[in-house]
Amino acid sequence: MNVSYNDASLRAGNNIGLRIFFCIAAVLAIPALVLGPVRSFGANEDGVALAIIYDTSGSMRDFVPDSAGKSAQKYVIANRALISTARQVQAFASRKESGQQRRIDAGLFVFEGSGAREAIRFGPFNEQAFVNFAKGFSAPTGNTPLGNALNAAGQAVLNSGLPHKHVLVITDGVNTAGPSPASILSKLKQEAAEKQTAVSVHFVAFDVDAKVFEPLKQRGATVVGAANETQLNSQLEFILQRKILLEEEETPTRKP
Repeated sequence: MNVSYNDASLRAGNNIGLRIFFCIAAVLAIPALVLGPVRSFGANEDGVALAIIYDTSGSMRDFVPDSAGKSAQKYVIANRALISTARQVQAFASRKESGQQRRIDAGLFVFEGSGAREAIRFGPFNEQAFVNFAKGFSAPTGNTPLGNALNAAGQAVLNSGLPHKHVLVITDGVNTAGPSPASILSKLKQEAAEKQTAVSVHFVAFDVDAKVFEPLKQRGATVVGAANETQLNSQLEFILQRKILLEEEETPTRKP
């Protein structure tokens, strides 16, 4: 009798346990039924890692038309464009959705010798740091080591925990020191694939034929040209708003 009673009790206990389990499972399933599948909103939701390469080579002393139709040195125009870029990034970061501020990590890389220097340390975006740099920069000199600068900037975003990784390059010349940027881009793409992520690179060819960057375009980089201040501002705004901050170009091609 004791064995039969214990078996019956055990069965009853198991039945109660199963009923509790199914009740909990049903409750947990309600949000999914009500809300539907989770959507990914890309950069708006997860944050953006952005490294900007700013050409500080000697050719930036040359003159091009400014927005008033007069002539100004390229570095002066680029300084103004960098300030505008920083303000656009700050405006994007300050807009709030669902009560949360968008996270953007950023850094500024400039040329130094045959390599690159981190003029603004990569980290949480600091608009004032970019403004201060632009207002204080007045001595372009030296080579155009685009490959090494791209490698330094690319490593910064690859090491970031944020999933949307971008390098923006503002340059007025071709590579004159170190490895080619095309070879570095291939390397960065491979490293990104090994880390199961992606890095996007965007070149603004300022007062230089964009065709010289065709090898980069063939490797997936965005390449646009700008011959004067108006075009530079327009192209930067396009890349920021449509490629980096919203990543619109990735939306139609993404696969489930």
